[in-house]
Amino acid sequence: MVEKKINKNMKSLKKNSSNGVRSFFFFVIVLLFFYALMNGVIGNNANIEEVALSDVIARANDENGDIKKITVSGSDLLITLKDKDQPTQHSRKDASGTLYEQGLLNNCEGMTGDELKACSEKYPVVEYEEPVDYGEIIMNVVTLGLPILAVIIFFSYMMRQAQSMNKENMGFGKAKAKLYGPDKKKVTFKDVAGNEAAKQDLEEIVDFLKNPKKYEMLGAKIPRGVLLAGDPGTGKTLMARAVAGEANVPFFSISGSEFAEMFVGVGASRVRDLFSKAKKNAPSIIFIDEIDAVAHKRDARGGAGREDEQTLNQILVEMDGFDNESGVIVMAATNRVDMLDKALLRPGRFDRHVDVTLPERKDRLAILKVHFKNKPIDDDVDLDALAKKTAGSSGADLANIANEAAITAAREGHKSISGNDVTEAFERVAIGPKRQSKVMNEYEKKLTAYHEAGHAVVGHVLPDSDPVHKVTIIPRGHTGGVTWFLPPEDRSYKNVYELKDVLARAMGGRIAEKLIFGKDDITTGASSDLKNVASLAKEMIVEEGMGTETRNLVFPEEATGYYTISTGKPYSEKTAETIDKEIKLLSDEAAKRAELVLAANKEVLDRLANALLEKETLEEEDLPELLKGTTLPEGAKLH
Repeated sequence: MVEKKINKNMKSLKKNSSNGVRSFFFFVIVLLFFYALMNGVIGNNANIEEVALSDVIARANDENGDIKKITVSGSDLLITLKDKDQPTQHSRKDASGTLYEQGLLNNCEGMTGDELKACSEKYPVVEYEEPVDYGEIIMNVVTLGLPILAVIIFFSYMMRQAQSMNKENMGFGKAKAKLYGPDKKKVTFKDVAGNEAAKQDLEEIVDFLKNPKKYEMLGAKIPRGVLLAGDPGTGKTLMARAVAGEANVPFFSISGSEFAEMFVGVGASRVRDLFSKAKKNAPSIIFIDEIDAVAHKRDARGGAGREDEQTLNQILVEMDGFDNESGVIVMAATNRVDMLDKALLRPGRFDRHVDVTLPERKDRLAILKVHFKNKPIDDDVDLDALAKKTAGSSGADLANIANEAAITAAREGHKSISGNDVTEAFERVAIGPKRQSKVMNEYEKKLTAYHEAGHAVVGHVLPDSDPVHKVTIIPRGHTGGVTWFLPPEDRSYKNVYELKDVLARAMGGRIAEKLIFGKDDITTGASSDLKNVASLAKEMIVEEGMGTETRNLVFPEEATGYYTISTGKPYSEKTAETIDKEIKLLSDEAAKRAELVLAANKEVLDRLANALLEKETLEEEDLPELLKGTTLPEGAKLH
């Protein structure tokens, strides 16, 4: 929409500029025409004869000459003959002096009456007139005309812009919703893979729209609003379009940010216009994507005059104004339900909440099949194995993997997508592209090899850690190397032992550097690991209640209305000190466990690091032999 408006304004600007240029050139041409006309370039000058000045002087001084009058204008002489009324001859004096000095005398000067008449019959009358400087006239006209013309062009352009703005202003209050009707490409539930639970909830909405009488007979009311909540990329918008496609009704789609405008009241006006259009096309569906952009929580710091609150209030009013026979259902999507105003979530507005969750393994397989359906793939492409490895990925992530696989195959000159292309695409999306151009010296390669080997050995030995999937010292994304752990199956929950093993294996890289290169040889290679440790430890203490002194206590950082001045958090300074202490205890414990594991398995650490220096990348099938013979020391056990 913004791009179309910019293009429209640019076309208008070019058109107005073109009109101004044409006006300017027309003005110049007119001036040149008049200049030429006044200078005799254009016109009927065929009767004017050029004669020599000496001939004019001789004829003028001769009593029997044929000249009746000579008109002198500057250096030009216009000669009128005795039998003519208009000048028919033209001569030009040179720069040698005055006419008197050149021999042309006014013989009748000073005479009047009959005396002048008698003299005129013998000698011509010599008249003088001020010469007309046409060049000066043109310059004056140009000097005065150009500024005037510039002002005219400027005001013409401003008037056109004002008219254009007025036309657009008339549309400010109009909703910019996209309409997907029967003439548009229809999306149905067959196009949406996975999320069977969400589909079941939405199938009832479809039945409401198709067979409203069946529910009205039993006294059931059609839900006024359906809120789709879930992580980004899980297919909330696609799901809403599928509802409209299944019910075969018009679908008005708009983003929450499109209600916002710099002018107060425009958002509310657009809401009214959108609901009005939907009612006229009922039964229909209104879909508001990213509704949290205009429906976030109101608080005392706001006010009724704020544009976003006016927009929210209008949405609330419109949803309250629905009757059961309006046939309009409002669907909205958000990944931040916690930010929405409570008035919007109550029954009577968004009656039904549908969780669109991240896909499980079988759903991921179904989604991958949809995205690879129209792509040529080799027999070695194992989509089931890819679905297993992509735990935690959204539908958008899976679509991106399929697209990247096709791009990789094209870049390599393949006619179809191979298993290696899919693997490279998966790793590119998950951990970033390879940085082959980054060159490491021998020390850096050895440091990286031991660092990644430390992660792998600790993660392999600890009983509650995920299996090692891949280890590489080839730089990827922002990392110098990668040790990749993948869960064997999808899990909804993690216990404290699993999280503590994650902390310990994250510390394995820094501890391996310490054991091999000395305790004082600290590098920046573990910076991202330490950030992850601090973040996870804080989450365990503040949000999950997994501390020692703060067991079963959580401290959510949300708008609870209670914040201390000193900490800016919903807890006191003493509690903040306790939380810091608990986080440090978790970090120290993780480092100690990693050190015990690596010290007890030093031979395996060396073997794995040497293999990385030789091959650079170790796949899942390479690791069992290299990690053979590891032991779990007594001090590293938790249970």
